[in-house]
Amino acid sequence: MKINRRRLLQALGMSPALLAESTEAAQKKASPKTAQSAGSKLVGLNPKGMPPAIQLAPLAPRMNSLDGKTIYMVDIGFNNGDVFFQQMQRWFQEHMPSVKTIYRRKIGAYPQDDPDLWKEIKAAGAAVIMGVGH
Repeated sequence: MKINRRRLLQALGMSPALLAESTEAAQKKASPKTAQSAGSKLVGLNPKGMPPAIQLAPLAPRMNSLDGKTIYMVDIGFNNGDVFFQQMQRWFQEHMPSVKTIYRRKIGAYPQDDPDLWKEIKAAGAAVIMGVGH
């Protein structure tokens, strides 16, 4: 098996310029620690680190019917989200008049919390349609 000295030197963190001289001269110039590690195992660390553990949340139970229920339509501010939800409300009025729809604009960007809105939805809503854009 032929060893690519340039790649080996790069893997050890040494300059490929050492190839310009003899192998013996390169070994003399290399630090003792680097020369020793040539035959040992290399250990690499992931520069991204370790992400925090995530908590899974179960899906909400399915409803048998939307009749008589209140659906919140929450817009996070994507372009023309309000127009889209107005069209959805019209559809519900025409095709499912027993379903009550409430449009709300969430405070802040998508990842920001809006505890007052969530509290209102938990108290009065049966379902949420969240418009998150494209």
